[in-house]
Amino acid sequence: MEWWWTLALILGGLLAILATGLPVAFSFLVVNLIGAYCLWGGLAGLEQLVDSIYSSVTMFSLLPVALFVLMGELLLHSQLALKAIDIVDSWLGRLPGRLSLVTLGAGTMFSCLSGSSMGTTAMLGSIMIPEMERRGYQPAISIGSCMSGGLAMIIPPSALAVILASIAQVSVGKVLVGGLLPGLLLAALYVLYIIGRCYFNPAIAPSYQPEPIPLRHKLAVSAKYLLPMSGVVFVVVGLIFLGVATPTESAAMGAMSVVILCAVYRRLTFEVLKKSLVGTLKIAVMMFTILTGSLAFSQLLAYTGATSGLVEFVSGLPLHPIFLMIAMQLVLLVLGTFMEQISIMMITLPIFMPLVKALGINEVLFVIIMLVNLEVAMKTPPFGFLLFVMRGVAPEKVSMGEIIRSTLPFVIIDMVAIALMMAFPVIVLLLPEHIMH
Repeated sequence: MEWWWTLALILGGLLAILATGLPVAFSFLVVNLIGAYCLWGGLAGLEQLVDSIYSSVTMFSLLPVALFVLMGELLLHSQLALKAIDIVDSWLGRLPGRLSLVTLGAGTMFSCLSGSSMGTTAMLGSIMIPEMERRGYQPAISIGSCMSGGLAMIIPPSALAVILASIAQVSVGKVLVGGLLPGLLLAALYVLYIIGRCYFNPAIAPSYQPEPIPLRHKLAVSAKYLLPMSGVVFVVVGLIFLGVATPTESAAMGAMSVVILCAVYRRLTFEVLKKSLVGTLKIAVMMFTILTGSLAFSQLLAYTGATSGLVEFVSGLPLHPIFLMIAMQLVLLVLGTFMEQISIMMITLPIFMPLVKALGINEVLFVIIMLVNLEVAMKTPPFGFLLFVMRGVAPEKVSMGEIIRSTLPFVIIDMVAIALMMAFPVIVLLLPEHIMH
């Protein structure tokens, strides 16, 4: 059988099963079971499948995932993260779009530590939109700032970045550190957009007189709460950046730092600990359950010759690698409008990574651009998951059309950032290649 027929059958079967509504993890399991039995020699193939599943979830590089999730859950349930929001708000004064900037900063902090864009969007929408509505903010700016979660996927520490690097078999440390400069670029572009739009159209975000707070008090509470919490991120990223610890060791230090902070502030109650551990367990099990199908699915494609056939076909096309890279990003955008991120990784990476290597594209560059693109796809109409999450938490009078219009400027900003990263790879590669050896 020709490779394209095999590829069409395997991917077509997978998409058909997904269309039935069966959970992603079980859809992959069905395809892998049938493929292993038919192509790998019956029962012996099923035994090999079990070994593949076991090896896919026992990789040392996956250990940081649960620890990153635990950090976010502890900060959320202990209310320490909400305290940090109040402190940032007190420093912004009468800056245009002040509450939108606070929302952006809060979303970045929560998302980077928890790795859950959908959970962060729901939390920000339920907490910040009512407050911005009370202050006279229009949906055009309030909703978009709650959904500007591209930073969640790229600024370290990010649980999803660890999973993506592990599936792609790229250095986890380089991916985490390499996301720092692109993340700062995105943050700067978001801030400029919010300030600029609110400055030229004050009616969209009316200014209000904040309650006066003495400078001494602001400095005191910042030193008490904000500085130690910022130190948690520095512990995780800094130890990797300096080469002192592996990503796993840095994640462990970060989780321990959050536990110590909660204890010092007397927020480490039994209820907080219980909710954090249960939340971590649910998220981590969900991620790892889906992940179990990745290695077996990749091996299935490789064994049948579908991967090598596709690589040879694409490599022989008279196109510059940059155009093929753009085509792969467009595929990710389309899939992201109706599929979950880890599922997209599992479907595309077994096909994309051999192409990336064959075309000579830097693997770290591709993985980080893919991270940003996966988040963009979740905000893209008509079926972006975050759009429906926001619809669920936004006031009833806000229409889906208003949500989409509020989100589109941030999608455009993400696209600009992706284009800049493609045009100037040094934005991504400076830290991992020239500082991490």
